[in-house]
Amino acid sequence: MLKRHAALAIAAASALMLSGCAAGSTERTTVTVRVWDAAVADAYETSFAAFERENPDIRVRVDVVEWADYWTKLRTDVAADTAPDVFWLNNSYLAGYADSGSVLDVGQTLGKDASKDWAPSVVSQFTRNDKLWAVPQLSDAGIAVYYNADLLDAAGVKPAELEEATWSPDATKDTFLPLAKKLTKDAAGVSADQPGFNPAAPATYGTGLGYDLQAVLLPFIGSNGGKYQDGDDFAFNDPKTSESVNYLVNAINGAKVAPPAASTNADGDFSRDAFLQGKVAMFQSGLYSLKAVHDGADFRWGVAELPAGPAGKVSVTNGIAAAGNAATKHPDQVKKVLTWLGSTEGNAPVGSSGSAVPAVTAAQKQYFDYWKGQDVDVQPFFDVIADDAKTIAPPTGAGYAKGLAAYDPIFKEIFAGTTPVADGLKKAQEAANAAIND
Repeated sequence: MLKRHAALAIAAASALMLSGCAAGSTERTTVTVRVWDAAVADAYETSFAAFERENPDIRVRVDVVEWADYWTKLRTDVAADTAPDVFWLNNSYLAGYADSGSVLDVGQTLGKDASKDWAPSVVSQFTRNDKLWAVPQLSDAGIAVYYNADLLDAAGVKPAELEEATWSPDATKDTFLPLAKKLTKDAAGVSADQPGFNPAAPATYGTGLGYDLQAVLLPFIGSNGGKYQDGDDFAFNDPKTSESVNYLVNAINGAKVAPPAASTNADGDFSRDAFLQGKVAMFQSGLYSLKAVHDGADFRWGVAELPAGPAGKVSVTNGIAAAGNAATKHPDQVKKVLTWLGSTEGNAPVGSSGSAVPAVTAAQKQYFDYWKGQDVDVQPFFDVIADDAKTIAPPTGAGYAKGLAAYDPIFKEIFAGTTPVADGLKKAQEAANAAIND
């Protein structure tokens, strides 16, 4: 009997303890945030740890979906009403989600003055029909050329030669391709500008040119005065654009100074990885590759400005922003997360980790301080988009995703050399515009 009373007393005490925990506990709402960059995701974890301390009733889960699958998965998830509460957008895909009502109006959600603290160029990119549809997070600045200083030294090429390089459809005015040939060597150490070079046995390529819209294609089109779009319509069936693409295709398939399209078409990171492996001397890319190069390169490296084309040095500049899912089941919590992401404190870890340039203006100093501390000069990425510089607009349009899906396989054939450039561009443009007007 005594044992039974003791057991009942213990049970009663336990019930009281459990009841007290339940009464004093706070139920947490999980807000999911989807990105495609693992390095920024790590910075977000630091940021959201501080957010959760201030908002103990909210847990933020950061999911990373690789770029290759990101847009397909996002489109599927939005259609199925299973999309995350907050997700990254770039300018190319903004219109489709904004026009369909899939994302929150930032001005209505956070207030019309929210954007005053954000980089104007990124705000502009995510404004459509006079409304801002996402909270700016990253500014990509411009495109530049990463170079392997050890390979340059071995070939007798000085970094200053890269800074002064020009490319041209007119071979008599072209200095970039000769440099790339000098830096391209076969297994026997013979360079592509010398007799006896064996293109079937490449050891190092001079450059990493390939079918990369942001890092390669748009800068070459822009620096020749060509077109990619006219408004929302595709316009790459243009003589100047054709010259630009023909130059790239010849560099890959004719001069053999860049990895084959069979490799780069299938893997968007192939040129970067080959550069890190010491197999590519020059790699054209943006700040989004900087941390990977800094952390992964075991050789001396540097950054030079883009080669100038007939129209000068021209880059595209892009931004990335966080959009709120209009169908979220947690609108109040999402508002708090978006407000945090748009604050200096929330955006600063992105810069302090060196992952990317924050789009919150006051947080950008963290980025420059980080790379200055690493003895890395990031100025070439900014000089090419300075106030007086020429730029080419990033892709846009409500039907952009459909257009891309239609022209993408044709462009891959063009870069592989299996479809003539002029015929391919005409076919690609017709297919893309038909898709967006369908």
